[in-house]
Amino acid sequence: MRIQPMILGLLMAGSLALSACSQKSADDTNSPASLKLYTLDCGSIQVSDLDSFSSTDEYAGQAGNLTNTCYLVRHPQGDLLWDLGLPSALAGAGPQTNDIFTLTLETTLPEQLSAINVAASDIDFVAISHSHFDHTGQVSLFPEAQWLVNNDEYQYMFSTPENSAQNSGFAVLSKSLFTLSKDVFNDGTVVILGAPGHTPGHSVLQVNLPQTGPVLLTGDLYHRTQSRQLQLVPRFNSDEPQTRKSMQRFEALAKASGARVIIQHELEDINRLPKPPEFLQ
Repeated sequence: MRIQPMILGLLMAGSLALSACSQKSADDTNSPASLKLYTLDCGSIQVSDLDSFSSTDEYAGQAGNLTNTCYLVRHPQGDLLWDLGLPSALAGAGPQTNDIFTLTLETTLPEQLSAINVAASDIDFVAISHSHFDHTGQVSLFPEAQWLVNNDEYQYMFSTPENSAQNSGFAVLSKSLFTLSKDVFNDGTVVILGAPGHTPGHSVLQVNLPQTGPVLLTGDLYHRTQSRQLQLVPRFNSDEPQTRKSMQRFEALAKASGARVIIQHELEDINRLPKPPEFLQ
């Protein structure tokens, strides 16, 4: 989504590797016992008109609320932060309205991490599902982290002066570019997978937990449960046919792996997750 001018083509090749990861998870061969997944509150978004969230008019005349979540993956080899939420300047400022969006952020990511004894400087890697404002807003708070980024998204983020200015906080980070997928810790437990269409380099995250099993974080492949059920594509996606291919491959993967799917903006999904200091394992 966008406030202003301010996601698997790739997964087809990556899905073979992902299926192998899923099988290893089922066998518990690639699931370190200490792997943990924390859900972090990255704000809330009230939408006065959801029409733009479907190209086929299902949401015409409807309003709704989207939660905004980020995730901390704690692995024996390091810590990964997935998505970076609404801008930190909103923290504690109360609801702020811009066009159809009313944004609220209670606390920043570093404040939430501190509550579980993790400092911002402890974060080894940051990765974003894509570069829209509600997934990138707190990048400046993690200047020491290495940025893991899909090459197509990287090119998109710096393709114009306007995009470059909007994403200047990322420019100062050390980065590791990937194309098909990124096996973050080289053991199949945490894998970033391209799912383009929402943006050119949109990605999803698979975490193979030792007790829960595979978990798939959708980024903005879907915004709501209904969006997934009906395969709805927002009007503002960069490529609708590409999005539909990503959805098909994502669903094939979710079925084959038996993964728990978490729609990152769906409050119903998020309410079923443990809140820090608790976690999925």
